[in-house]
Amino acid sequence: MTGYLRTLALLACLALPCLAHALTPEAALAMARGEGSSRIAAMQAAIADDPDERTAAFLRALAANEVAVADGRALIVRNGQAQDPVSGETLPLPASAEGVMNNNRMRGAINAALAALDLFAADAGKRLQAAHAMRQGASAERLPLVDKALAQETDARVKQALEQIRASVHLNAELPAERLAAIATLAGDASPATRLLLGERMAAETDDQVRSELQRALRKIDDRLAWGERLGVVFTGASLGSILLLVALGLAITYGLMGVINMAHGELMMIGAYATYLVQGVFRQYFPGAFDAYLLAAVPAAFLASALVGAILERSVIRFLYGRPLETLLATWGISLILMQLVRTVFGAQNVAVENPSWMSGGWQALPNLTLPYNRIVIIGFAFAVLALVAWIISRTRMGLFVRGVTQNRPIASCMGVNTARVDTMAFALGSGIAGLAGCALSQVGNVGPDLGQSYIVDSFMVVVLGGVGQLAGTVYAALGLGVLNKFLEGWTGAVLAKIAVLVFIIAFIQKRPQGLFAMKGRSAEA
Repeated sequence: MTGYLRTLALLACLALPCLAHALTPEAALAMARGEGSSRIAAMQAAIADDPDERTAAFLRALAANEVAVADGRALIVRNGQAQDPVSGETLPLPASAEGVMNNNRMRGAINAALAALDLFAADAGKRLQAAHAMRQGASAERLPLVDKALAQETDARVKQALEQIRASVHLNAELPAERLAAIATLAGDASPATRLLLGERMAAETDDQVRSELQRALRKIDDRLAWGERLGVVFTGASLGSILLLVALGLAITYGLMGVINMAHGELMMIGAYATYLVQGVFRQYFPGAFDAYLLAAVPAAFLASALVGAILERSVIRFLYGRPLETLLATWGISLILMQLVRTVFGAQNVAVENPSWMSGGWQALPNLTLPYNRIVIIGFAFAVLALVAWIISRTRMGLFVRGVTQNRPIASCMGVNTARVDTMAFALGSGIAGLAGCALSQVGNVGPDLGQSYIVDSFMVVVLGGVGQLAGTVYAALGLGVLNKFLEGWTGAVLAKIAVLVFIIAFIQKRPQGLFAMKGRSAEA
């Protein structure tokens, strides 16, 4: 019997450390009642050691405004039932219970406490997110908790984030040696937040050696941030260029290969965008579980809708105007006005909302100050996929052979048995369908409205002319080049002056090289 009691006593002693850190009724009451400062101090004390799951559950209830105080103790209240936060026992809700109200300061403190608890979560991503959240309000009171998390951390990224929290606190230490060590640690984190933190320390620093290290760290961070900004401009320019490429690919066929000045090309792009909007509505109403896949159905729908309108346009109007560019320009301009008014009548004059699928939402954090949106990355890839498909159609298929033959010498192609009228319709429908694909892509990055095409028609004509009429390679170089150039100029001169500068550049270039970047090879049929 004595041995049995001795064993129980040993187990109790072993359990005491765990019980000492468990949530107590006094701690729960202190976190729920009193002045803001005392409640925050109680929360910090509760998470200073090894808090149990009861502490985390109580803090989550506080954050959700599900805590009340009655008869000198704190209770969790859900669905009219009270629960003891320490034992978990369900209790009748006392009539005297008063709900705990949290102001903005308390909500921030509660969220910070929950983030601190997440430092010990099993998921490394959750721990990293918690470390980033704690850094915003890093204080000396949190250092014991950070040191404890750092001692048991195995993930390199989380460990680096925790070390940066410690360095953020030690940056204001009394000893210069501690501040120097903190600067050395923070210099490796080239983020805007670190830049701001070191800049604030520079304003208050009096030690010459520390100021020198601060200046060196700031220069290092500024250099890395500058590279992030440059790469961001290049990516934004490439994104704009990919959109111009999609828009101009259709013109490269209708204007470059067929010689038709189609001022309604922007409206064909608008039709593709509205087709995407309609497909989105169908999926939202009838297939909500497969909503993320609506874009896969919207791509062929946008192509077919614009291609059909383009084929009708070619058979009813443009076929009678080949070889008469001025009349074609005026006729297609009038058609563009008709299509815009038709869309206003059917869908209204206001813009409609097209939502990104979940897999296109968010972005990739390439650098601390550079996030690449997933929708832009997908559009760049989509533009080059369409380019590869068009190049294959023009150079490798029977239809492409007929288009090239009719473009080079229509009478001879007709004598060889080619139905030139049918080829014209097919080529124009292909160019129109590609415009619809451009509209589908644009719906993922901007507003969809009746005036959508007007913003890109002039730029797309400039891309085709600059690249060289009928040259797909020239269209690629011109689209990407103009996109990047426009974004670089916007940073120096503003959006309006950048547009003017690009237009002046194109005019001067065409004066010197009328055939564009890539001239047609060989002799023309009329030579």
